[in-house]
Amino acid sequence: MNRPPQAFSRPAWWDLDSPPPGADCQNLGVPLRVLLLLTGLYFAQGLPFGFFTQAIPVLLRDAGLSLTAISLTSFLYLPWGLKFLWAPAVDRIGTRRQWLLATQLGSAGVAFALAATDLTGSLRWLFVAIAAINLLSATQDVATDGLAVRLLGPRERGLGNGIQTGAYRLGMIAGGGGLLWIYAEGGWRVLLITLGGLILLCTVPVVILARDEPSDGGPRLGHRPTEGLGTAWWHRLRRPGVIPLIGLLAAYKFGNAMASSISGPFLHDAGLTLHQIALVSGALSSAGALAGSALGGWLAFRYGRRSALLFGGVSQTLAVGLYVAAALGIGGGAMVISATVLEHVFGGAALVALCTLMMDACERDDAGADYTLLASAVVATQGLAGFAGAAVGDVLGYSAAFTIGMVLSGLGCAVLVRGLDRGRGPAAITTWTRRPAPTP
Repeated sequence: MNRPPQAFSRPAWWDLDSPPPGADCQNLGVPLRVLLLLTGLYFAQGLPFGFFTQAIPVLLRDAGLSLTAISLTSFLYLPWGLKFLWAPAVDRIGTRRQWLLATQLGSAGVAFALAATDLTGSLRWLFVAIAAINLLSATQDVATDGLAVRLLGPRERGLGNGIQTGAYRLGMIAGGGGLLWIYAEGGWRVLLITLGGLILLCTVPVVILARDEPSDGGPRLGHRPTEGLGTAWWHRLRRPGVIPLIGLLAAYKFGNAMASSISGPFLHDAGLTLHQIALVSGALSSAGALAGSALGGWLAFRYGRRSALLFGGVSQTLAVGLYVAAALGIGGGAMVISATVLEHVFGGAALVALCTLMMDACERDDAGADYTLLASAVVATQGLAGFAGAAVGDVLGYSAAFTIGMVLSGLGCAVLVRGLDRGRGPAAITTWTRRPAPTP
């Protein structure tokens, strides 16, 4: 049964002006091993996803496909929306280190195999490889998220999610802008060999730093009960407050995702060359994404989740407003570049705050399944938003699509903050901060 609104007692981290207990960055106590491991893992996730979601749409648009046709390739990313179905198995079968090694080596192997395939006559095998790598990467994400929840205490999650989002977005931008540049210079084969090599490089921290045992000293994950795995995700979904929280997350992400999904084709149609798009989406947006992730992590740690979510939601809405101006021809190329970079800055800050909130809602014994369920809902929202943005863009043009995205982004921010103020969401969001603050 859901808790009535009047029973909600807002924790310290949610209040606008109250930092979390013991908010001292020098006493976070996060081992360097953990930081390096999470950085490598999330960067490895972002690489192929960035290439498939940012570079591929530009290349398909360059080939003359419509926005709606390009948006249909989003079905290849279904594993990211369906990974909650097998997330309980990742939590309970084997160890997370085993899952991480298997999935990353598998992704690199697919990239190398595709590099040996002739893609000049048909893109069929490219689409098969996209689906396969997405399946492997989505499974790696389940293991990584569960590992992060177990390794990071509540006080460290702002920093941890800053690293998570920063490394992931950096990987996305390297995979989008960086690999697009490599494609423009060397073609498919060089691009795919580079992609596989980078994934292998990101596997090194897993080999050296990852451990098989859970960080809390509990039972080995491989020895946990495995009965009922087929319906375990359904039991996680039925936890009190989970469905309302999913609705709030969807509202927060939809408008921004609607706008950002068509930003790549917009850069192409605005007259930028492939090299220019690679530069803007690569180097400039990379720096912006890192700055935004650091800002979001600091806000969540220093001022609480409410401030971070509110700042991220408002600022990313304003960034979409710059896309509206650019689509109307205001500001020329400078406005196009500013919109792209600032969307990465403020979108990164908003995503860090959202991921921190999602991590707060997880229960440690089923951390991978809980976080994956929420993340899958966000991915599904992004997919629907991407299709909506493309359809509106084809029919009404970029300015209408960006305007609708801006309005929905602002409304979504208000809905999320208001809903959490009223106590919507799992009890785990409000209970973990009741532990005594650490002694200085």
